Amino acid sequence: MKQHTIKKEVSISGVGLHSGKKATLTIKPADANTGFVFKRMDLEDTPSIPAKIKFVVETNRSTTLGRGKATIMTVEHLLSALTGMEIDNAILEVSGPEVPILDGSAKLFVDILEQAGRTEQDAERKKFVIKEPISFVDDETGAEFMAFPSEKYQVTSMIDFNSEVLGQQFAELEDIKDFKSDFAACRTFVFLREVAYLADQNLIKGGDLDNAIVIVDKVLPEQEMLSLAAKLDRPALTVTDKGILNNTALKYNNEPARHKLLDVMGDLALLGVSICGKIVAKKPGHRVNTEFVKILNNLYQEQLKLGDKPDYDPSIPPLLDNVAVQKILPHRHPFLLVDKIISMTDEEVVGIKNVTHDEYFFPGHFPNNPIMPGVLQIEAMAQTGGILALSTTEDPENWDTFFLKIDDAKFKNFVVPGDTMIIKLKLLTEIRRGICQMHGTIYVGNKIATEANLTALIKRRKSS
Repeated sequence: MKQHTIKKEVSISGVGLHSGKKATLTIKPADANTGFVFKRMDLEDTPSIPAKIKFVVETNRSTTLGRGKATIMTVEHLLSALTGMEIDNAILEVSGPEVPILDGSAKLFVDILEQAGRTEQDAERKKFVIKEPISFVDDETGAEFMAFPSEKYQVTSMIDFNSEVLGQQFAELEDIKDFKSDFAACRTFVFLREVAYLADQNLIKGGDLDNAIVIVDKVLPEQEMLSLAAKLDRPALTVTDKGILNNTALKYNNEPARHKLLDVMGDLALLGVSICGKIVAKKPGHRVNTEFVKILNNLYQEQLKLGDKPDYDPSIPPLLDNVAVQKILPHRHPFLLVDKIISMTDEEVVGIKNVTHDEYFFPGHFPNNPIMPGVLQIEAMAQTGGILALSTTEDPENWDTFFLKIDDAKFKNFVVPGDTMIIKLKLLTEIRRGICQMHGTIYVGNKIATEANLTALIKRRKSS
């Protein structure tokens, strides 16, 4: 699927939920692969802050991004709207310290994004594909997150605040196309018993009954209500029964759970790429949401590295078996470290080495903890790369390859008996005057074991 941005810029103004300061948000089109980038238009040099997990600086009741001295608060509702409308790239200019809270939902952001329109870009959408179950438990809060393989992006949220008014709630987004109709209008909420504490924390300065649902699960004494009204600089508040303050009607019976799902989507957007998988969040909150995104980001970075990992099916006949390999390479047992070649192009070769417990080096190399020496892994790379280099000659059996240089060798995971090494070598430059430069990678399972840049010389053997 292609990336998308908006067709034209749009703006909207309002106050920040926590700062209480007015600000204008302007959303502008952005080039492919830009992602979402905030700009503080009210600060000198209009500093930019990419919407990426590494820029999260605060998660107390909202998600705040920061870079240098610049911060931008309460980004989650806007990011959920951009995700829900399947926008990949946008510049988000804000003339204040916080994204406007508007009505406490993502609906008005969705509305202006619809006005802006959507346009396809000439670049593939970047995706993190969840290939196996992922789990995370936060011992402090009891929050749990799970991710499962799925053909599309799906999110489930489950909340339980031990509240008679709310009860246990559940919400599920089965298809991103349902975001606008079923989730965008769901508003943020707060418990009345929390309001005084939040006010004391210098938060919710811009909060009112127009941008938040206030849930009353405990009727406060009159004196506390008077004190609360004074802290909020509001007229006297009166509550006579449990329920929703001022009897505000909920848009859905499970509106709080739907809003939590909206928040989860906004925080997940900080991964910086689309997600192909199902996310299940129990007792989500901004701190645990972003902790889970950090886990996903680490796995995504690994997936990026493994993105070029060759597929290997041992039931498919190889391009070159062991006999054919020995017709090209001069190496023999016990120093032949390539069992077969499964693919080869003009620029890339993939070989296989099955590591067995009876390899000659194991008895002398950590005999009680057998690990294949790193230098022999490099040699296996060189032999695999040598087959590609020698394939450019008419009589490869009459040529040899000699090491000239090894650069940036990295040994990331052990190789042990029973492992199958998938060895990939790719040309870095065209072979000239017999000089061959390649990047080598050894994969074991879903991990990279070893990487290195190799330089070798191919040279014809002297006739005897």
